[in-house]
Amino acid sequence: MRSVRLLSLIIAIFAIALSACGDGGSGGTTTNNPNSPVIIAWLPNESGSELKDARDAIGAVVGEVLGRPIEHRTTTDYLIAVEALANNNAHLGFFGAEGYVQAHEKNPKVVPLVIPSGADGTVETAVYYSWLAVPRGQEGNYQENGVFKIDNIQGKRFSFVSSSSTSGFRVPSANIAKYFSQQDRWKDLKSDDLIEGGPDKFFSEVQFGGSHQGAAVNLLSGKVDVASFCDACVANYVELVAGEENKPGAVYRVRANADEPFDKFPGAEFVLISATPVINAPFVANSGMLSAEEIKRLQDKLTSDEVANNPRIFATKAEIDAGFKPLFRKTNAERFLVVEDSFFDPIRALR
Repeated sequence: MRSVRLLSLIIAIFAIALSACGDGGSGGTTTNNPNSPVIIAWLPNESGSELKDARDAIGAVVGEVLGRPIEHRTTTDYLIAVEALANNNAHLGFFGAEGYVQAHEKNPKVVPLVIPSGADGTVETAVYYSWLAVPRGQEGNYQENGVFKIDNIQGKRFSFVSSSSTSGFRVPSANIAKYFSQQDRWKDLKSDDLIEGGPDKFFSEVQFGGSHQGAAVNLLSGKVDVASFCDACVANYVELVAGEENKPGAVYRVRANADEPFDKFPGAEFVLISATPVINAPFVANSGMLSAEEIKRLQDKLTSDEVANNPRIFATKAEIDAGFKPLFRKTNAERFLVVEDSFFDPIRALR
């Protein structure tokens, strides 16, 4: 745990230094200057070059509403993005619920802006899925009488995403701790006990992928036996080849033309042994850097039919078939919706 805290401190110092120096020539100190850029912080999952056009589509809407240039602050670590919002070095961000909760705790002026809805356009279905996956061929080790169970993950090499990830740490770690605490040996097991592996730990080894893509690659490369990552963040790289989507037993295959970091594993397959619905990730705003009126204008625009029908924001099948790599997909009535801070209380309860 001491090494984890030290690493977190180093990352936090680096994040502050990075923000002070700026990325692309600007920092977050001229926040109220109408000619200064609006900085949007992105988690590693959404920072890849293949998603540049999707990021730019969001940025174009923000720039139009606020009448200011946009600077996309891509990152290689969750904590850097969270600290950018919490330390007033970014105006907007796209975080998982856990990342939002952490940023809000550090700085209450960080508030939800909008979330993507479910397929029917409502908050009730606004979920994605946290997966536990194993290499194809190993799934039989996690079944009993044909039913998938997680009993045998104990003692395995495991990969999370980041301790700031909702579906890549907070949800799966809480589920694992709850499940195994019914056993005498693990009756005192807590989520944070899963951060480190070792001979006397729950897992023999624990790695953090740094992104959902990174956690999946840890599995595909054989570095770990089981990995936790989400459906949404790997949707551009894999395809369902057997079973039912987001259900235990579903088999996914890396696409032949997948972008980095999956380009080294074309055709590799993995199987889900668990899939848990998770509250959709919000766009968040720093209300200390944007006025209430600016935030309201952004919410009005982002929740409009115009944005809901923008194929570069909610990508249609035709757009995807043409090669566009989306952040969000249009399967029915998806759109952005406004939610309150209390919407994320279920994630707080897991902590």
